[in-house]
Amino acid sequence: MAIYFHEEDLPEGALGEGSIAVDTETMGLITHRDRLCVVQLSDGSGNEHLVRFGPNSSYDAPNLKAVLGDPNRLKLFHYARFDLAAIEHYLGVTAAPVFCTKIASKLTRTYTDRHGLKMLVEELLGESLSKVQQSSDWGGPVLNDAQRDYAASDVRFLHRLQAELVKRLEREGRMEIAQACFDFLPTRARLDLAGWPDRDIFSHE
Repeated sequence: MAIYFHEEDLPEGALGEGSIAVDTETMGLITHRDRLCVVQLSDGSGNEHLVRFGPNSSYDAPNLKAVLGDPNRLKLFHYARFDLAAIEHYLGVTAAPVFCTKIASKLTRTYTDRHGLKMLVEELLGESLSKVQQSSDWGGPVLNDAQRDYAASDVRFLHRLQAELVKRLEREGRMEIAQACFDFLPTRARLDLAGWPDRDIFSHE
């Protein structure tokens, strides 16, 4: 297993074929204000790739955009709604089709309200995941080893989690509704970017 660090773009051919796990690190939680700093990717082979963008980046990353925008590659996220908005806003790419492990967890693990990545990894895979660096300064001039390992760990387990959650969705007869949710996620992210982050437009209000 290795972590590969890249500046401003993903090298061509860095990832194998098939689905890819994706995550992002930003300066904060307000997409328009808090710039995209890192995009993490894994093809499930055991290696992770981190693409870092500087404060004056043009986000001209043709190889990364090609991978994220490939309609034939499933993108695995945990809480895809946030990452999709950041990717669309800064990179101009709709990263679909999508599988979101957080949504899948909420549809299957109805016995709990704990759907964070750390909990999923511990319960479903029996692995430990540190979240110490979650609130790091991702925009600094150097990412230390702890930050790099944290960022990589956010995509390290997503392929295995997806496989387990698909089994549970099928077992509970909820695969169809889950897929409908996944298909809607890019639109949900666009609604966030357009100014409807908190209001339920389907409600009677």
